[in-house]
Amino acid sequence: MKIGIISDTHGRLTETQWAVDLFKEQGVSAVIHCGDIGSVSVVHAFRGIETHFVYGNTDGENVLLHYAAEEDGNHHHHWCGSVKYEGKKIFFLHGHQSERFEQEINSGNWDLICFGHTHQPAFELYGSTLILNPGALYRVAAPSVAVLTLPEMTVERFSI
Repeated sequence: MKIGIISDTHGRLTETQWAVDLFKEQGVSAVIHCGDIGSVSVVHAFRGIETHFVYGNTDGENVLLHYAAEEDGNHHHHWCGSVKYEGKKIFFLHGHQSERFEQEINSGNWDLICFGHTHQPAFELYGSTLILNPGALYRVAAPSVAVLTLPEMTVERFSI
């Protein structure tokens, strides 16, 4: 199974559509959006692909984003969420909530934690938990996303 990981779209519909097209080309079954969504149109770009969204610090608690995801049959988990695929437990949040982020990393409860916020790609091991930041689509020199393959837990980063 392949999962697309994206963050920090900041309302940039054209770049988001490029990412969605890439996810489809890669055979992605589900997408995790780690916040700073930016607009309802970005949410709708994921229509037809199972997508899990969380708020980022620039989204605030914009209920329009939440309702747009629900309208499309997708999932909006507010500030943080979790899913389980192929026996792997995945937690995701934007990453600006540093205390919660540290708590989850140190809990040992997760196989993978996905986050954004820093606009810097990362894939590192902390104890038994992999930490993944796909990078960002906006305010970066090299916009990027990631594709996670399960159950192998391999990650491929793509420039957009």
